[in-house]
Amino acid sequence: MTASQSALQGTTPGKPKLAFRPLPVPQVDARGFWGDRVDAVATRTAGILYDRCVEARMLEQIDPDRPSPGVVIPFHSPSPDEAATAGNEFTGSTVTTQMFWDSDWGKTIETAAYSLYRRRNDALEKKIDAVIDMYGKLQQPDGYLSSWYQRIQPGLRWTNLRDCHELYCAGHLIEGAVAYYQATGKRKLLDIMCRYADHIAETFGPEPGKKKGYCGHEEIELALVKLARVTGQQKYMDLAKYFIDQRGLEPHYFDEEARARGADPKAYHFKTYEYSQSHKPVREQDKVVGHAVRAMYLYSGMADIATEYGDDSLRVALDRLWDDLTTKNLYVTGGIGPSSHNEGFTADYDLPNETAYAETCASVGLVFWASRMLGMGPNARYADMMERALYNGSISGLSLDGSLFFYENPLESRGKHNRWKWHRCPCCPPNIGRMVASIGSYFYGLSDDALAVHLYGNSTARFDIAGTQIELTQASNYPWDGTVSIGVEPEAPTTFTLHLRLPAWCRKAALKVNGEAVDLDDVTSDGYAAIRREWHKGDQVELDLEMAVDRLYANPEVRQDIGRVALARGPLIYCVEETDNAGQLHRIALPRTANIEAHKQPNLLGGVVTLSALARKEAFESWDNGLYRTEPPAVEEAKVTAVPYFAWDNRDPGEMLVWLRDS
Repeated sequence: MTASQSALQGTTPGKPKLAFRPLPVPQVDARGFWGDRVDAVATRTAGILYDRCVEARMLEQIDPDRPSPGVVIPFHSPSPDEAATAGNEFTGSTVTTQMFWDSDWGKTIETAAYSLYRRRNDALEKKIDAVIDMYGKLQQPDGYLSSWYQRIQPGLRWTNLRDCHELYCAGHLIEGAVAYYQATGKRKLLDIMCRYADHIAETFGPEPGKKKGYCGHEEIELALVKLARVTGQQKYMDLAKYFIDQRGLEPHYFDEEARARGADPKAYHFKTYEYSQSHKPVREQDKVVGHAVRAMYLYSGMADIATEYGDDSLRVALDRLWDDLTTKNLYVTGGIGPSSHNEGFTADYDLPNETAYAETCASVGLVFWASRMLGMGPNARYADMMERALYNGSISGLSLDGSLFFYENPLESRGKHNRWKWHRCPCCPPNIGRMVASIGSYFYGLSDDALAVHLYGNSTARFDIAGTQIELTQASNYPWDGTVSIGVEPEAPTTFTLHLRLPAWCRKAALKVNGEAVDLDDVTSDGYAAIRREWHKGDQVELDLEMAVDRLYANPEVRQDIGRVALARGPLIYCVEETDNAGQLHRIALPRTANIEAHKQPNLLGGVVTLSALARKEAFESWDNGLYRTEPPAVEEAKVTAVPYFAWDNRDPGEMLVWLRDS
C-alpha cells in the first residue's frame, strides 16, 4: 500500500483490535466476472446516470444561478405509487421536482468516482466537477446544504425529518464525497460535506438546545461512519452512534416535530412507525418490518457502530433481526420486500413470486448489511448471504451491457416485466451502479493482523500488516468454477492469519498451502478456514470448492412454493426463460430423478454456465373449447434449459420462472 492509499483508508480512534475493515476500492483490482461488470458500469452506466439525471432536469434544482425550477409537491409522505409518478412531469417551463434528488446526485457521483478510478474519462470527470461546483455555490454560510429546502421549500429546514429525506440526502452526498476523494484525490466535495456534517452535529445531539431527531429514511448513519474513517474525525462516528441510539426513544421525536409544525402526528401516509423502523429503540427490535431499503440501511449502520464501539447489545439485536430475515422473509435470490404498497415487508413467509417487489435497492442494502456484519469478524452466515444477494437479487437490476435497469425483481414473469431506461423514482440505477463499481471493497476484510477473503474471483488486493506491504492475487474462473489459486507476495516475511470462506453451498472442499494439504476440520471456525503462518514471497494457496447442482426447496410455510423446486449451482440461482423453452413455463415439471447437467456456454449472455435436464410438460392439445374435463392432460418429455437469474431479460422479452413444479 502506498502512503496515499494509507491516508485514504483513514483511522478512527478507539477502533476495537479485532475489527475487520473493507479495503478501499483503489486497493483492489477486480477482473473476470466482476471485472466485466465494473467495466460495463465504467464505460456505460456512469455516463448514462449523469445524462439521465440531466434529462430529468435535476441540474436545475441544484444550480443556484438558475431560477427555482419546481412545482411544490404537497407536504406529506408520498406513497410508493405517488413517488413513482411524481417526477419528471413537465408543464410548460416548470417541472415537478423530488425531495430526494440530492441523493440521486450523491449516488451518481459515487458511481462516477469509482468508474473514474477504473477507467479514465476526462469528459465525465469535468461534468461531475461542475455538479460539485454547483453544490459549493449552493451551500449556505452555516454549512447547510439541501437543494429541496433551499430552492423549493425555503425556510422549512429540519421541520419534517419523518417524511422529507433531509438527512438521507446528506448521507448520499457524503458517500459520494468520500468516494470522489478516494478515486480522484480531489477534496472539494469532501470539504463541502464536512462543513455540512459539522452543521448537522451542531443541530442534533444529546446536548441541551439541540434537536433530538433522526431521519425517517436511514442512510446518514452509514455515511458518517465512512466520513469518520476517511478523515479520522471521531466526532462523525459519535454522531452516527447518536442517530442509532436515539431512534425510537420516547417521547417520539416524529410526534413532537409534527406538533411543532402544527400537524396531527397521526396524519401521515403509513400510520405506523414500523415503516421507518422507529417504532422501538433499535436494541429492542426483533422483527424486520416496514420499508425494506430503510431497514437494510438502519441495520448496516447498527453493524458499523457495533463494530467500531464493540457494542454487544447492538450485535445481539442484529443477530435477532438477521435470523428473522433469513428464516422467514427472504427470497431465494436474496431479494427482500414482497410488497409494492410499502416497498417492504408484510407477514412471515409471505413470498409471492410473480408480484414480488424485491426492489433492487433492497437487495443492494442486504449486501451492505451483510458486509458490515463481517466487520465483527469472519462468519460465513453473513458472507454467504452477501454472496447470494450480490450474484442474484442485486445485479439482476442491471442489464449485462450496463444500460438498462430493473426496479422490481420478481421470480416469475408472464413476459411483461422488462428492463427500462429510467424510472421516475430513480434510486435503483445509481445504487446498483455504485455497488458494482465498488465491488472490490466487498472481497476482503482487513484487521490488525489478519486478512479475510469473503468473495472469490480474479482480483488483486494491496494492503499492509504491521507496516509491511503485501499483495494478494486470486486466479479463478469463479463463479463458473470452484478452483481458486491465491498467491501471497509480502515485501518481507510477515506473520498474519489468512481467513478463507468455505461457502455453505459447497459439499466438499480441499485446501493446500505450498502443495501441502491442510486438514479443514482443524482450522475451520464459523465457516472460514484460518491459516496463520509467516508468509513469504511466492507462497501459494490452492482452494478447491466442489460446485455441484443443487435442488432447493422452500419451507412449507411459503405457500407460493409448495410443490416447487429451484435450481442453484455455486452462488448462482437459476431460472428458465421463454426464449430457451418455448413458453408456457408453468407447464414444466422437473422430475426428482432427472439428471441435471451443467454446460459451459462461452458465447451466451457474455459467457455463462447453463443447466439442462429432461423434464415433463403438459402437451399443447385441444380441450374442445372447454375449461375443465375429467381426463388429465397429456404429458410429453421436454428438454429444459436454465440460465443464471441475474442474466434474465437480456435477450428477447418473454416469460421467466425460478420455481419449477416438482414431480
